[in-house]
Amino acid sequence: QVRLVESGGGLVQAGDSLRLSCTASDRSFSNYVMGWFRQAPGKEREFVAAVSMRAGTTTYADSMKSRFTISRDNTKNTVYLQMNSLKPEDTAVYSCAGRRFLGAVVPTTGWNESHDWGQGTQGTVSS
Repeated sequence: QVRLVESGGGLVQAGDSLRLSCTASDRSFSNYVMGWFRQAPGKEREFVAAVSMRAGTTTYADSMKSRFTISRDNTKNTVYLQMNSLKPEDTAVYSCAGRRFLGAVVPTTGWNESHDWGQGTQGTVSS
């Protein structure tokens, strides 16, 4: 199990950008597929993006792939989420998660509480 800590959230205006970071506690991070999720008030948690162990493959929720970019730096045990052209509806708590996954395709589903999750960071976009 790896401990994950997110940072980089904050209050921005519509059209601005935020870069979220999620840092893992140890080098086993490089063996994990990493994902970002978000949960807005009164809504269920939703998948945002995921990246393969070696960063060769990424996948996104359709509604976000034109504005968000996931990346990782295994030398820093960190995964990032660059969010551009933010909208008020992007306001949510953003959480990262890690899972061991041996498939060829980065998973968009099947993420659950048995995987490792961070505590989340709040991103708020004002209009």
